[in-house]
Amino acid sequence: MTNFAKSGTRKRRWLYGLAVVLLAYLALAYILVPRLWIHHEHEAGLASLPMVTRTSDDIPADPLNVGLVGSGDDVVRAMNAAGWFPADAVTLRSSIEIVGSVVLDRPYRNAPVSPLFYLGKKEQYAFEKPAGHSADRRNHVRFWKALEKGDDGRPVWLGSATFDRGVGLSHDTGQVTHHIAANIDAERDLLMTDLREARVVSKFFQISGIGPTLSGRNGGGDRYYTDGEIHVAVLVPGGVNGPADPPAIPPPSLIALKDAIWHGIARQAKETP
Repeated sequence: MTNFAKSGTRKRRWLYGLAVVLLAYLALAYILVPRLWIHHEHEAGLASLPMVTRTSDDIPADPLNVGLVGSGDDVVRAMNAAGWFPADAVTLRSSIEIVGSVVLDRPYRNAPVSPLFYLGKKEQYAFEKPAGHSADRRNHVRFWKALEKGDDGRPVWLGSATFDRGVGLSHDTGQVTHHIAANIDAERDLLMTDLREARVVSKFFQISGIGPTLSGRNGGGDRYYTDGEIHVAVLVPGGVNGPADPPAIPPPSLIALKDAIWHGIARQAKETP
């Protein structure tokens, strides 16, 4: 075989190898990985929706990190059974009461929360769980109806659960606001645990949210970090007689690996403003 022929053979082999690598990349990047990452085949109707709420000034606010499946009545019953109280509407009276609660360090378990918006709508429900004597420290969550009918024919609610660690000025607007703790996954896990212990859940699963975020900022300029997953509780209709240990549908192996790596990173993150 001449040198010219050998050179041509090597060139064809190189081009063939390059084509194989290119096809493998295209299949991985545009077919396999997206199928593994996008909502894990649960509630496909959510896949194209944004996963961050907005303030009234249209500033990106708290990310979505929890979800519920059930009717509006099921949501209210489940949250009440889990020990979370409905937040009062923002009025002059409730605003004065929350100021008095913070200044005088007195309880106000139904203190109002500032409105946030998702898909152009204010939250339909807001609940809180006191974490101290006054309303300056509290667990709280807002919910929006994201789907009128999910995979099982019932409404799907997406929510943002965060922990208010104190009252101060917004880093972005200078307005008086609550500041949230950075670890929003801990708040998500607390809510899911409370619902489990209240026996109002038939099963759990998770879907993709905003994705792994190490140094996000909400509408008040507060830092947050998250593995980017939304944990969803499927509520028992009527809110009673749920299993003591409802099953959790495991995520795909790629998501589980990502979560394990992320949690190792998150342990090194500090709860700083």
